Amino acid sequence: MEVLRCDDEIFDKFGQVYLTTACPGVVKGWHYHKIQTDNFTCIRSMMKVVLYDSRENSTAYGNIMKLFVGEKNPLIMSVPPLVYHGFKGIGTGTEYFLSVPTEPYNYSEPDKYRLSPDTDQISYDTDQIPYDTDQIPYDWVLTPGLKHG
Repeated sequence: MEVLRCDDEIFDKFGQVYLTTACPGVVKGWHYHKIQTDNFTCIRSMMKVVLYDSRENSTAYGNIMKLFVGEKNPLIMSVPPLVYHGFKGIGTGTEYFLSVPTEPYNYSEPDKYRLSPDTDQISYDTDQIPYDTDQIPYDWVLTPGLKHG
């Protein structure tokens, strides 16, 4: 799988590459960055990625976008600064999420601003949405007993 090339339209600059994982049913989010753009994809299993545009000067301000990314729908996403994002593992095994942000992680002053996955600040509809022909239900409801963040 080719993930990102320096001649891709979405490529701006290279900060670092990192891999994060999620177990099925675990929600990781919400967060945004003030400086960096995130470029990412799911390289194993499936994830539901949700974006919330908090940029007041954006034509998409206040909108929610839901995408299903992974083995059944391989794509790379580019998330600009000030757009909240999070994801939920929706596959049957551990999901692997590959990220190529435009900035290296700054340990002394992280460019990461978080909200709880179940915050009231983002009005997110937890409806069930089928994917592909498998008709697997996906939701953003936090599964009790799992560590979300």
